[in-house]
Amino acid sequence: MDIAVDLMINEEIRDREVRLIDENGEQLGVMLTSKALELAEERGYDLAKIQPGAKPPVCKLLDYDKYRYEQSRRERENRKNQRVVDIKEVQLSATIEENDVLTKAKQAIRFLEDGDKVKVSIRFRGRQITHSEIGTQVMQNFADRCKDVSVVERRPLMDGRHMIMVLAPKAAKASFAEKKAARERNASKEAQE
Repeated sequence: MDIAVDLMINEEIRDREVRLIDENGEQLGVMLTSKALELAEERGYDLAKIQPGAKPPVCKLLDYDKYRYEQSRRERENRKNQRVVDIKEVQLSATIEENDVLTKAKQAIRFLEDGDKVKVSIRFRGRQITHSEIGTQVMQNFADRCKDVSVVERRPLMDGRHMIMVLAPKAAKASFAEKKAARERNASKEAQE
């Protein structure tokens, strides 16, 4: 049973009757709120309303301070394990040369290996807009160079004078830290050679 963070407890509960669940999860039935409060005080627990929308509302006997501590600990743990995905941008042109594509692809692969998404954009200047198929070919070539570490999340689409494509990292079996360490090892090997 999922309990909301801000529960109504003890005297805050204004309902006449409540369905009571004890500290072990067993139902004690429907009773007057005043009797449920007495029972909670007798057992040394707080009375917390966990399902206010039910008829009658469902209340549970629990140690509210312990519950709040566990909730905050759980939230801290979730924040610690959370990974924020950034969107990095790589800009190309319709008339880009091969070596420039290689450089941009290496940069995009590095971003993807770090777990970030990559937004690839081409800005068409002047009359280049009439040959958008050239931009599509450049984008497809770029996506092919990055296909080992990425999937095309959004295929190339025109947006005014810009063509935009989004690449996302493939679902990785190795963690981001492991990939970063492997990349650093490869860089140090290349530097030694």
